[in-house]
Amino acid sequence: MHAAVLRIDAATPDGRDRALDVLRVLAVTGVVLGHWLVSAVVLRADGHLLGDSPLAHVPELTPLSWVLQPLAVFFLVGGRVAAQGYDSARARGVGYGAWLRQRLRRLAGPVGALLGMWLLVLAGLVGADTAHETIHTLLNLVLSPLWFLLVFALLTALTPLVRRAGVMAAVLGGGYVAATDGARMVFGDAGWVDAARQGNVLAGWLIPFALGAAWAAGGFARRRYAVVLLAAGAVSTAGLILWCGYPASMVGVPGSQISNLNPVTLAAVTFGLAQCGAAMLLCGPLRRLVGGRPPAVSSHALSGKELKARPGQFAWAGVTVINLSAITIFLWHQTAMLTVTVTSLGTGRPLFGLHTNPDHPLWALARIGWVPVFAIVLVVLCIAFREAENTSRTGRGRTARKPSGRPV
Repeated sequence: MHAAVLRIDAATPDGRDRALDVLRVLAVTGVVLGHWLVSAVVLRADGHLLGDSPLAHVPELTPLSWVLQPLAVFFLVGGRVAAQGYDSARARGVGYGAWLRQRLRRLAGPVGALLGMWLLVLAGLVGADTAHETIHTLLNLVLSPLWFLLVFALLTALTPLVRRAGVMAAVLGGGYVAATDGARMVFGDAGWVDAARQGNVLAGWLIPFALGAAWAAGGFARRRYAVVLLAAGAVSTAGLILWCGYPASMVGVPGSQISNLNPVTLAAVTFGLAQCGAAMLLCGPLRRLVGGRPPAVSSHALSGKELKARPGQFAWAGVTVINLSAITIFLWHQTAMLTVTVTSLGTGRPLFGLHTNPDHPLWALARIGWVPVFAIVLVVLCIAFREAENTSRTGRGRTARKPSGRPV
């Protein structure tokens, strides 16, 4: 075990900013746990499976959404990595088209594997004459996270423009969201307002993506800028919730008139700014946590037991393993939950925290108990489908290049 951990540490390029990898892992973990803890699938008396959320019944759980909705961190890291990757590609003489195809191929393979599997599942459900309410619930939980990858792909394609515009792109995105939210307050749910607000999905997540690109160009070098982002974002979010009627939950809640994510609201934007500031402030401690190497790592030492890996190196090994399957984890985590939910129906009775109404605080405690079961199934799915992500990363029939030292 120590030798494997040391090999992973030694194989990491010296120029790689490990803090970005840790932030990505924290964001992936937050999304997975968030969905597992607040996405309920309820078995109704008529035998149908319908979606629900404990946040709709136990508002005291709302602070969970503040911790388990880290999407701004995804886009912040994605913007920085995309800008750095584009600069690196240009320095190597790689054109925009080739660079973009390589980036998008990393998403296409894993998404194709998921859609292919669920087409087979859908055919089986239809063939078994499953109620359309159940089919809708299952597909909605599995496919709804794909909006994130679509927006991420669009922003990746815009990387050269975002990189040139820098922070101004974030200002424009924020201005658009503020304008459409203001129009909703003045004109209500008019058709043209609803149509305009759909653009918030791209404009809202452009903001952290653009901040990441500016960060890659040397912006936010001083700690005080991150502090300002954190403080201003937190205060603005609190004000919007307390005095402007925005919901406190940072994820969608069934039955709510307004969702902060569908489409993105100004409260989600300001909350994201606070998350970006916090992420930047965490980079220093995270680098210290996973950045150390032993004084000398030779092939002889790695093959024997002369050296012992330190806790930080074990942490880095875990981060590396998760990052290698990050897209697969993101795409298949809801399938893991649904696999447990559906197969356990064979017990003949609803299981508390799995099929029952999420209308009691004890439901949340029971749900935590199911998380390890979901995780075990997710590991199995990742082992089964990780090749799609590995092939997409290296390209079919080609040998993977040696890491360049920049985050990818």
